[in-house]
Amino acid sequence: MLDWDHIFATRSSRMRASEIRELLKLLERPDIISFAGGIPDPALFPDVAFSQAYAEIFSGPQVNAALQYSVSEGYKPLREWLVGEMAKFGIPCGADNIFITSGSQQALDYLGKLFLSPKDTALVTWPTYLGALQAFNAYEPNYDQLTPGGNRTPDAYRETAAKNGGAVKFAYLSADFSNPTGETVDLQGRQKLLELADELDIAVIEDAAYQHLRYDGEAVPPIMALDIARSGGIENTRTIYSGSFSKTLAPGLRVGYVVANSSIIRKLVLMKQAADLHSSTINQIAITTVAERFFEEQVAKIRAAYSARRNAMLAALARYMPVGTSWTKPEGGMFVWVTLPANLDGAELLARSIETEKVAFVPGQAFFADRSGANTLRLSFSCANEAMIEEGIQRLGRLIRNAEAKAA
Repeated sequence: MLDWDHIFATRSSRMRASEIRELLKLLERPDIISFAGGIPDPALFPDVAFSQAYAEIFSGPQVNAALQYSVSEGYKPLREWLVGEMAKFGIPCGADNIFITSGSQQALDYLGKLFLSPKDTALVTWPTYLGALQAFNAYEPNYDQLTPGGNRTPDAYRETAAKNGGAVKFAYLSADFSNPTGETVDLQGRQKLLELADELDIAVIEDAAYQHLRYDGEAVPPIMALDIARSGGIENTRTIYSGSFSKTLAPGLRVGYVVANSSIIRKLVLMKQAADLHSSTINQIAITTVAERFFEEQVAKIRAAYSARRNAMLAALARYMPVGTSWTKPEGGMFVWVTLPANLDGAELLARSIETEKVAFVPGQAFFADRSGANTLRLSFSCANEAMIEEGIQRLGRLIRNAEAKAA
């Protein structure tokens, strides 16, 4: 048999299976209560609206264009709709500042490719979105810990990167209801991050996948909005905003977008031309149709549903978690982050849970670039109803108490 390993590129050694994608297989088991997959509830998809949109495409004059090759920048009416949406968040821009991707995951891959040479440093939070680590890993970077609002000096970051053989290229974070912690960076933290980026002369990648999913609390301006306000316009910004329709309309259509200054957009368009030419034309047209007619109504519907589930999970955690266990209290998004007693391991707990309590979650270690955080785990409330949340968290509390007793 041919031994492929010796001809694979060195980057292939950094490719790992997504622990979350593997856990999604548990959703098919009816005996498992799953808090693992950070995915939207399919019962909330606007399926009727999409059915009508596709029917109109196939019965109207757009059908040939919908089935044809298209421009790499993305469907212009969709980009124009996004111009109006960005303005609501304090991000004035034009259609030429918007680039359509095949999901926001493709945007992260392109941005890693654009900025990272082997041994360069990406600043990421500890923990951070696992999909971002997977996207960036292919370009063989080092990682350093980003603490928005922290006091670490630019020189300290610069010196560490140089010792590792490269330079700091960007800071990546999800500032609102982050995956995995559900936490939000406050205004001061966002401003200090921009100051750090100025000192290091690096890009800021703002992952805004959950921007529309605020349930309570005061909204904080996006980092890009702050950047525009202080720099005088989007063409002067160092922030790159990555958004998606996956959490609001439908993830299966794989439509995401990047908002940035035009020089960044031009580079991304060249990457798109080389990779897959353009995102699905017909899906972009369908997304545009549904967004123009139903976006606000759809967002209101999912906010109401997810807010009730978040409330149910936080209440259940307060009732059933043993002393010594703590958790975040997110104002939006899909996740609660749990910190276990230091002597417990999330991965070991999951293996025991599947066998005994039949509850699935994601061990937190997967979200740390340095593979620390063994005593943490991520819970998603998006696909569980309130009765499942009550029962599942009660089982999880029992599991943790039993694990503590055995470890004592």
